[in-house]
This record gives sequence, structure tokens and C-alpha cells, in this order.
Amino acid sequence: MNLDRSFGYLVHDVARLFARRFNQRALLFLGLTRSQCRILGYLARHEGINQAGLADLLEIKPMTLVRQIDRMEEEGWIERRHDPADRRARRLVLTEKARPFLTRVLELSTKVRSEAFADLSEEEGRRLIDLLRRVHKNLAEPAALPAAAPSPTAREPGAPRRMRREPRVHAGWPALGGHR
Repeated sequence: MNLDRSFGYLVHDVARLFARRFNQRALLFLGLTRSQCRILGYLARHEGINQAGLADLLEIKPMTLVRQIDRMEEEGWIERRHDPADRRARRLVLTEKARPFLTRVLELSTKVRSEAFADLSEEEGRRLIDLLRRVHKNLAEPAALPAAAPSPTAREPGAPRRMRREPRVHAGWPALGGHR
């Protein structure tokens, strides 16, 4: 298999390389990590969200986010404010220190994108973004999953238990190992 022609591999690897380049530049020019920039960006769009909601948007574990929020709050980027509707809950808001950095984060993102698109014409860059938006839309829509077939190892209630477990193989996938 030629990975350079694999959509999944290329999308993942381009995202990884872009993130690494952005992180290097963000640390150097802003003194922030890519993760901190993402938090600031999501908070700018969802100011007043609670920590659990932000963790969900960022697709990270809430405990990981709590540590990041603690550090960012100590450094004066974010404030936790009481939620007037629920005295146990806290809402996250940007501080005045963070607001000017949002412009700098966007500028940095534009510079890194320019580096990534260096060998593309302006039209090719627009076309790439348009195509990726369409792919994004296709994958963001909930997909109907095929109905699961009963497991070949399933047994009726009261039936004797099998001593050896058969390997489960998804229909259409080759079995690995070559023997049973």
C-alpha cells in the first residue's frame, strides 16, 4: 500500500505536521502552546461555557482540561465565574489580557497556512479548502451504521458453554493469523 496515496494517512499526517509547526511558532512568538491557543479560540466563540462543555468541544478528557484551565487562570488568560443559574457551576471567560492575543493567534495560523500552501497557487489553495469542507460535511453528518450481525459465538440461554472461543471477524475483513 502506498501511504502517500492514502486519504486517511495524508489527512492525519498533514494535520499532525501543521499542528507541530503551529505549536513551534506559538511557543516562540506567543509564549503559548497550541493547546492553549485552541482553548482561547474556542472560548472566544463559546464564552461562558462550562468546563465539561469546553472539554467536549475540544474532544479531550475533562481532567486534562482542568489542569490546563488551572494553569491558564493562574497566568491570567481565563477566569472562572460563578454561574448565576447554578451556584455549583463555573463559567469560563476570557480576560482582557487574552483578547489581543486572539488576533495574534489568527495571524500566526495564517502564516503557518501560507507555509503549508507555499507550492500551491491561490486557486489551488481555495479549491483544496472547498474540497476539504465537502469531505468534512460528509463525515460530520451522522452515518447510519449497518445492523450488527449476531456473533457466531452467541448462544441461546441455557445452551452449554463453548470451551474455546472462536475469533470474531467483521464481515468483509480478512482474518488475521491464518489459522484457527
